Amino acid sequence: MTKGFIRVGAATIITKVADCEHNTNAIIELIKKAVHQDVAILVFPELSITGYTCGDLFMQKHLQDQVIKQLIRLKKETQSLDITFIVGAPLAVGNALFNCAVVISQGAIVGITVKSHIPNYSEFYEKRWFEQGHNLRHSQYIIDSVHVTIGVNMLYQHHAYPEATFGIEICEDLWVPNPPSGPMAVAGATLIFNPSASNDLVGKSEYRQSLIASQSAKTITGYVYASSGYGESTTDLVFGGQCLIYENGTMLSKNTRFVMENQLVVGDMDIERLLSDRRKMGIYGDGQQQDLSRYMICPYQSTFKTLMLNRYVDPHPFVPTDAEKLHVRCEEIFNIQSIGLAKRLEHIGCQTVIIGVSGGLDSTLALLVCLHTFSLLNLDPKNIIAITMPGFGTTDRTYKNACDLIKQLGCTLKEISIKEACLIHFKDIDHDPSIHDVTYENTQARERTQILMDYANKANGIVIGTGDLSELALGFATYNGDHMSMYAVNASIPKTLVRYLVNWVAHHKAPESAKTVLLDVLDTPVSPELLPPDAEGLILQKTEDLIGPYELHDFFLYYCVRFGFSPSKIYHLANMAFHDLYTEATVKKWLLIFYKRFFSQQFKRSCMPDGPKVGSINLSPRGDWRMPSDGVVRSWLLEIESL
Repeated sequence: MTKGFIRVGAATIITKVADCEHNTNAIIELIKKAVHQDVAILVFPELSITGYTCGDLFMQKHLQDQVIKQLIRLKKETQSLDITFIVGAPLAVGNALFNCAVVISQGAIVGITVKSHIPNYSEFYEKRWFEQGHNLRHSQYIIDSVHVTIGVNMLYQHHAYPEATFGIEICEDLWVPNPPSGPMAVAGATLIFNPSASNDLVGKSEYRQSLIASQSAKTITGYVYASSGYGESTTDLVFGGQCLIYENGTMLSKNTRFVMENQLVVGDMDIERLLSDRRKMGIYGDGQQQDLSRYMICPYQSTFKTLMLNRYVDPHPFVPTDAEKLHVRCEEIFNIQSIGLAKRLEHIGCQTVIIGVSGGLDSTLALLVCLHTFSLLNLDPKNIIAITMPGFGTTDRTYKNACDLIKQLGCTLKEISIKEACLIHFKDIDHDPSIHDVTYENTQARERTQILMDYANKANGIVIGTGDLSELALGFATYNGDHMSMYAVNASIPKTLVRYLVNWVAHHKAPESAKTVLLDVLDTPVSPELLPPDAEGLILQKTEDLIGPYELHDFFLYYCVRFGFSPSKIYHLANMAFHDLYTEATVKKWLLIFYKRFFSQQFKRSCMPDGPKVGSINLSPRGDWRMPSDGVVRSWLLEIESL
């Protein structure tokens, strides 16, 4: 298994109704193709050996005998193939016929899952031929002189990697109010396979996809679905042969329906990612043993090969790639920020806010949030006191943008230079102002914060924090300087998303007169402007030159905190996501920096101010993230250095 990934597949064949030999030939052809593509587990459609539309032919003894013959052939002809696969077959047990999914691995039938819910409405008449699986319970089925466990409550567990446990629900089982995959997931199944025969009607495909996406997300599973296609009887129905692979609600792969050929789709499922989400939720751990007792566990054997992952890794996981989704996301985040601030102001009876505006992205976004909040509360924007505090590193560009933006938004502009106060402070602490070290920089940040706090007392207002999630993760904030505020509206927004939010507000919320300024802010390099500009008056101190590209750090943060992945896996994913932008050596360099800063700067997060949570990651010590300030990073760094 490569970094917790397992390759799964869904296949659909050109069916010949009641021609078991032909169908089995097609199944074997696709199994070999899947093996060539390193698929570990493969699922075929419901009743794939016979075809779903056999009707009363299911009751023919000859057809039933042919099914057994082809199952024996299947296990023998695939004995040397390193794959586990699932085929659909009608099997007679005692007094009844059952709709079954047969699991075969390395020359053995591992187990047989029986369909639980038999549809008998509209175009479906399955109860005419098949009994409900619940009427069977657990039993033994003898095939080729071997006893095989058959029943409804079946789980299939890998012999060496139990996390790759899978369950099977067959077609209609998914469509009922309480699908079997729910308790299967609680009992430990991370993968669900669904051999199906779902005919196509106008709009049904979209509903089917939403159903699978929802069930995959609700159960936090990888869901692999294969449905009957071309060749099924068209007496009354047409089958499009849909194959779908989802991971926790996100589609990984799909095929094209209504194709007159055998089809195979594959997807690389991240088992570690699924387990990470489950382990954060008590329901899975609390209920596993109770639910597990209901199931027969069937071990299967296959080798999880080292994979060249065939999976898109988004380099910007915080930012939707789809323009419409990005629009919706930005609007929702902006509203969460604004409603959070509105509640705080209303609760404390405050009608004035104080905010430091530098002309950079973060303070610009915070100012825009304040303006929208005041609009929601019907407050005068003049009570937004925006203070620009030029220092030794302030450039004309950012100074002008800050002043122009405050004026265009109708807020109250205050200009308070910090230069003289900082020089007096340098004298008080015997610091040479020509030495541009951390004392030189942090003195400016703390002087600005002191001005904001004291002005808030004077104006009976609160200080709005401007720092973002990425700065908190890296500790790129001055302790008791810009690190501190009375409400931090950007605290859970990563730097890569701040830019898109400001751009969204510029085009959808801000006054037209402010748009030009906002677009220039977007074009300004990210900098704390604590060091003097260059000879041409341009920004000399660029944050990303010091600590690395924010897009890399946001990527590291997402997978470190959201899923708890190991450094080596994050490194592997980052190289996939940024293969055309950064070398492996560059990724490794900044990954080391990320972990060093993430661990060493926890003390700043342990006392961070309140702020609204907007996404899946929040570093508030009162919310999602409780980390000791003296945690040791050594073993994480050793793993990275060994790469």
